[in-house]
Amino acid sequence: MPLEDPARDVLTPSQLNTLARDLLEGSFPLVWLEAELGNVARPASGHLYFTLKDARAQVRCAMFKPKSSWLKFVPREGMRVMARGRVTLYEARGEYQMVLDHMEEAGEGALRRAFDELRARLQAEGLFDDARKRPLPAFARRIAVITSPTGAAVRDVLSVLGRRFPLVEADVLPVQVQGAAAAAQITRMLQRAEASGRYDVIVLARGGGSLEDLWAFNDEHLARAIATCQVPLVSAVGHETDFSLADFAADLRAPTPSVAAELLVPASDDLARRLRTLEARLRSHQSQRLHRLMQRTDRAALRLNAMRPRARLDLLCRRQAEALRRLSAALARRLEQDRARVRHADAVLRAAHPGRRLIRLRERLAAVSNRPQAAIARRLSDDARQLRGLARSLEAVSPLATVARGYAILQHQDGRIVRSALDAAPGDRLDARLADGQLRLRVE
Repeated sequence: MPLEDPARDVLTPSQLNTLARDLLEGSFPLVWLEAELGNVARPASGHLYFTLKDARAQVRCAMFKPKSSWLKFVPREGMRVMARGRVTLYEARGEYQMVLDHMEEAGEGALRRAFDELRARLQAEGLFDDARKRPLPAFARRIAVITSPTGAAVRDVLSVLGRRFPLVEADVLPVQVQGAAAAAQITRMLQRAEASGRYDVIVLARGGGSLEDLWAFNDEHLARAIATCQVPLVSAVGHETDFSLADFAADLRAPTPSVAAELLVPASDDLARRLRTLEARLRSHQSQRLHRLMQRTDRAALRLNAMRPRARLDLLCRRQAEALRRLSAALARRLEQDRARVRHADAVLRAAHPGRRLIRLRERLAAVSNRPQAAIARRLSDDARQLRGLARSLEAVSPLATVARGYAILQHQDGRIVRSALDAAPGDRLDARLADGQLRLRVE
């Protein structure tokens, strides 16, 4: 039996596990892990137990109540997550594990965190301040629509612009709105549109999607380009609940592309009603002013009659008549100018009516509809001429032409051609093909 060493430190399993736990917890701060969920279990206690694993290893994890009840998603097998917690050791079983205090879905959560951090930094720089935002023009003549040329957003914008105010010119500047190269392409197109000096306002449009789909509009370079753009810019990215850095940097954020188009142009019917209202107000104002001038003239005439300065009265009457004449002429000219403007606006609106454009398109279609038939006829004529040339070439080398000159072609019954006397034996039956028929022969 071995002797006991008095200097030997003897530990119990619980003491050893306690020391190991203290060592682990003291050596590791809070740790972030990105991994796949496995063995998910939620007993009646409300605690959450699972493993975080990758292709080569796994770690046992626990998330105790109430932390587990604060999760914004339901943990499922195979889901990829971002988890934060501390490394420890479960003393009762001597198992190494992590106790988590936070967990989020990977991908969307990481993008959301990057979005929030970049937004806070740019906001601290004053990039989103209302003081630097520019007002939109009251009547935009040319609008640049930066968007995908095949998406629903461009159709919505052009449809609303054409319906509300056909006079406006809208140029679609095509870009990618999703993917790795989309942000740089949108930034370059925005800078080109600004440098051209052609546009009164720029619209940045895209349909709805996930945070990852809209990530091109959260690019820092694009946000800075929008903030420094000298042309008023409207951001219409995603649905009403979607927000991007482009929305915060733009001069105006529209909930949808259709709403952006409605905000930029007035309705033609509303504009016509406004013109009629202004004309009525102008007539009323001129009538009231003329009435006040006439009253003043009458009062002045009464005062003059009371004083009976006949010569002065005659002079004032002549001045009054001249003033009334000039006033009437000025009012007539002003009214005629206003009517001319209204007639011009009405003519422009009528010229831009979609029905006229449809007639022009139909005329163009009728002009080009006969072109394919003429091209087909020319092609058929060329093919026929080429076919006749080929037929003449074939006829020149055809053995039938030789037969027509008095020669014959000898063939066996199975169709083999006799090219030499050695190809036929006595008693063989042959066919002689002539120009006008065929003879049955027997070799003697």
